[in-house]
Amino acid sequence: MEQYKKEFIEFMVDCNVLKFGDFVTKSGRKTPFFVNTGFYRTGTQLVKLGEYYAKAINDKYGLDFDVLFGPAYKGIPLSVATTMGISNLYGADIKYCSNRKEIKDHGDKGILLGSPIEDGDRIVIIEDVTTAGTSINETLPIIKAQGDVQIKGLVVSVDRMERGQGDQSALDEIKEKYGIETTAIVTMAEVVEHLYNKEYNGKVVIDDELKKAIDAYYEQYGVK
Repeated sequence: MEQYKKEFIEFMVDCNVLKFGDFVTKSGRKTPFFVNTGFYRTGTQLVKLGEYYAKAINDKYGLDFDVLFGPAYKGIPLSVATTMGISNLYGADIKYCSNRKEIKDHGDKGILLGSPIEDGDRIVIIEDVTTAGTSINETLPIIKAQGDVQIKGLVVSVDRMERGQGDQSALDEIKEKYGIETTAIVTMAEVVEHLYNKEYNGKVVIDDELKKAIDAYYEQYGVK
């Protein structure tokens, strides 16, 4: 596992973004782990987060694209922080763009924030966590309505590695349905590998009991 992935896993724990316990996902699944990117709340945290995303994007797609699109609302700060991270780490000047939930009819009119999307633009979409793949169904029509563009990929922070609407993972379903290459900074398998029975900040984050709960969850909801 790359060093930046290990650091990102510990960063999520430090920021209280990655939690373990008893939770219910938006899709109604009872889960022993939860990722809440709303807990990235400071400028320092966003700088680091943007650079972790930048490294994952560079590893998967390189930097030969034009626009990083972050769907409202969580995707707005993600797209801004990550384009800044790409600039800081690699010196590449990527445009950021997001959508509004409601179309603005005065001043800077339209549905988009940030850079406009133009014909020929190559776009990478950035999100926080994809469990069921529902938000991409709303995002793609917005992007494609702006012009003749190429969607190069979708990047998320954590791949939960569970089934989407069918037997495949949500990210694999997106790849098959839309032909979009997908990636994540880390997968839950990498999270477990790094934290299981290892002490971090004076405690074992994933002990034997929690590991059994995670295994049971994937037995029920994991990709077959």
